[in-house]
Amino acid sequence: MAVRLSQLLDPGSINLQVQGTRRTVALNEVARQLAAHPEVANFDGFYQELLARERLDTTYLGNEIALPHARTEHVKRIVLAVGRSTPGIHFENCNQTVRLMFILGTPKSNPTDYLMVVSSLCKILKEEANRTALMTAATPGDFVQVLTAAEAKLLGPV
Repeated sequence: MAVRLSQLLDPGSINLQVQGTRRTVALNEVARQLAAHPEVANFDGFYQELLARERLDTTYLGNEIALPHARTEHVKRIVLAVGRSTPGIHFENCNQTVRLMFILGTPKSNPTDYLMVVSSLCKILKEEANRTALMTAATPGDFVQVLTAAEAKLLGPV
């Protein structure tokens, strides 16, 4: 069975008030939420690969959203952390402001599930109503509910 976003979402890995306003500071702040995640075997290794991927090319998707990610052996299964910033995070590598960041780590051995998760996320985020609901969710639990409902509308119920 394919992995769904709703299976990866954990309110404890969602920061709705990212303080960092520069890309690398904010990346660290959001990624740190995964430091104690049971599926992250080596956080420092994962984080270094996340930064290396970010240096290759921007992970900015448009609409003030970024999807920093790393395919790495430092995670056992796909992991997800979310950061939201009202003032915005300056992504200097593309000169854009990001307000919503989804950090993904995925094992190198499992590209199919990774691509399915990214595809679902992009389809959900292209809808303005979904972006607005995610930007205005009051709590991490509300954020999970919005994303889970949007995924169910896209893919059908679990």
